[in-house]
Amino acid sequence: MSRTKSALLLAVLFFVFAIPASLTTANATSASATQVTYPEKTFGNGKAQFFTYKTEDGVTIRYFIIKSSDGVIRAAFDACDVCWQANKGYTQNGDFMVCKNCGKKFPSARVNEVQGGCNPAPLVRKMENGNLVIQVADLLQGKRFFDF
Repeated sequence: MSRTKSALLLAVLFFVFAIPASLTTANATSASATQVTYPEKTFGNGKAQFFTYKTEDGVTIRYFIIKSSDGVIRAAFDACDVCWQANKGYTQNGDFMVCKNCGKKFPSARVNEVQGGCNPAPLVRKMENGNLVIQVADLLQGKRFFDF
């Protein structure tokens, strides 16, 4: 096998196995949980962190949280109104979130501020006692992006 084919095979294997393994399941573990919380310090490095929430009927909702360049902790679904059916989501490139389907870039400071089109779909969140809090009801609003 040529070096080019070997490199391509390794890249494909990385995306198939390593990327899904990097998703963290939300910590709303009981069926009666009404919110998920994350310590604010978890997001201090400016790196987008990806999470999943599994619904009672088995749909896995993906979302990410990032401390943007303006210092605000933001949250969005790993999908948008345009490219969601490709089921590819976003990746981070410096201060930008980049759509894995169309390649459009979004400054971190606009995440959760702009909605519609190919922008990451905003996810309601709030800061409370040093924690980022997301209501499960708000997570469920994104189910439409992941229920295939």
